[in-house]
Amino acid sequence: MGRLSLENTKSFKLTSHGAKFEAGAITLTPGFMDKSNPKYALTCLAYHLTGDWGLVGDEDWAKNDRALEQGDMILSSYPLPDEGGEFWIITEHDRSITTFLLPEEY
Repeated sequence: MGRLSLENTKSFKLTSHGAKFEAGAITLTPGFMDKSNPKYALTCLAYHLTGDWGLVGDEDWAKNDRALEQGDMILSSYPLPDEGGEFWIITEHDRSITTFLLPEEY
């Protein structure tokens, strides 16, 4: 999977007041990069990190809440601006990486 990583960018430091977990390295898939912009991505990441899981259903919302304590994968879903559809933000169980992707790229 081609991806852009901000992991080694020393000037990049993401802080979100009220964050419930660490994002780890941030990666963006090519499909997501074609359909969104960095400012919107950072806004959605802030929601993700503070426990606003976006468009997920009640069952997945509860699963994400449990994942905060149990260390499981967290998946949020947000609308694509100007495109229709949605994209996902997935943080791996070990909190080492957070990926922005389109559902069809999963």
